[in-house]
Formats: sequence, structure tokens, C-alpha cells
Amino acid sequence: MPDVIVLDQLVVRFGRFVAVDRLSLSVRKGELFGFLGPNGAGKTTTIRVLIGGRAPSSGRVEVAGLRMPQQFDRIKPLFGYVPDTENHIEEFSGRENLELFARLYDIPLSEVGRVLAKLELSEAADLPVRAYSKGMRRKLLIAREILHRPRILYLDEPTANLDAHSTELVRRMLRELVADGTTVFITTHDMQEVEQICDRVAILSRGKLVECDTPTNFVTRHAERKVAVQYERSGEVLRERLDLDAEPERNRLADIVRHESCVRLHSQEFQFEDVFLKLTGQAYT
Repeated sequence: MPDVIVLDQLVVRFGRFVAVDRLSLSVRKGELFGFLGPNGAGKTTTIRVLIGGRAPSSGRVEVAGLRMPQQFDRIKPLFGYVPDTENHIEEFSGRENLELFARLYDIPLSEVGRVLAKLELSEAADLPVRAYSKGMRRKLLIAREILHRPRILYLDEPTANLDAHSTELVRRMLRELVADGTTVFITTHDMQEVEQICDRVAILSRGKLVECDTPTNFVTRHAERKVAVQYERSGEVLRERLDLDAEPERNRLADIVRHESCVRLHSQEFQFEDVFLKLTGQAYT
């Protein structure tokens, strides 16, 4: 598939502080691409460049084959952007908020009912937004940004403030958009979200790209073969974590199994936190 987003040696400075440091990557059409990193990694700053909210200090940025910011007027109709903060009109109902947006962008009002239903907001559609929960407000924001069926959808922490059901609803909707050809670009610090829905993931640290790959490939290349064993000795439960790729620790495991009273033995699940620490030298916070 063709590249829809291209960043080539992108640099963004705030005075002497470098928020994005020579970032190069590309995102394909119909891909769900994840930006993973802690607060301050440069995720939101990069999206601000992509939506025209911040000019690059240097480097090349292309969206749908058009240069940013030079051709922003042609790029703007192509995308939707869900920020991590909201800007609804509190006195309006959810439906009225969406209808206002639809009229501003010459979108058929029939689309309002469609997106309200998709985000399970139909029953609350005529309530004022001030009565909405945080999760409902978040879903209304997403509904607004898919109203015009964008070719590219940027989301900053898409499932923040959502309960488990709404989180699953939004994740399923994003996969449906991708299946229909929309390119979805999310920033997140939720590692479970990355594993569950992203086609590829870019790990950022201090404004730099550390590594970019599929979640499966991250598992294959960085997962360590470790087991956790619990055993009982003189009424006390002892625990050890052993590396199966190290011969002394394999021998230790064999000794425990032969000579101790095992309570529990299980493999250690792959954790993105461990990979992040391995690749960046930083604990994930």
C-alpha cells in the first residue's frame, strides 16, 4: 500500500528544547499505526505538526502526497483529529453539537444519526453535553471527527476515560475504519492498546524514534524465555524467576523440580514495559 504519511528528519524545537529529534517514519494507507511512549516523548508534538498546529523546525512532512505546511488547505479536509482534551458546547445536546459541525462542513445531517449510533450515543443524543459523563464526552468527540468520513484519523489517547465496554467499542470501530481504507494514527501510553489493535508501533523516547515494528515482531525479537517458579520449603513459599536461555538457570529449574515441593510453575508473559526498558534504558512511566 502507498505511504499516506511521510516524516523525513522531522525536528521540532521550542527554544533550545528539542521536542522531536530527526524523526523519520512512514505510515501506509489503511494502517492502524501506534505511537508509544511516556509523557514528553514527542508524540503529541508530532501530531500537532501533522494537523497543522505546529510548523516543523526542519525536515520534510508529507500527508497524502502533499507538503505540510505549504499545502495545508488541501490536506485539512482529508483528516479528523481527536485531541486529548474536549471542546464541546456544553449547553447544546450531543446531536446539536454534531449538527453544527455538519453544517459548517456541508455534511449531510443524516450522518449525525449514523455516528451517534456507531458510538452508542443515540439514547443520550438529545441531552445537554453538560450532563454527559467523561466517557460519553470522549465518544462524542470521536463521533464528531468521523462525521465527514476522513481518509486519515489522528487520535491522542483514544480510549482515555472510557470504561471497559466503551474501550472495546472504540477499538472495534477503529479496526472497522481501517478495514474500509482509513489510515488511523494513534498516540498512546497504553501498552495493552498497542498489542491489541495496532498494525505497527513506533516507540519514542525523548523525541527520538527508538524502534518501529509490528507488535508480533516485537514479541518475537525481544521476548525472553523466562519462567516463574514457586516452591514450598519448611512451610515457607519461595519464588524464583529463571532464564531458560541460560544453562545455569535451566539446571537450577531442574533441581527445583526434582528436589523441592513446587507450588506453581508458569512462563512469564511478554510485556511491552520490559521491551521499552530494554530499548531505551528508561522505566515506562
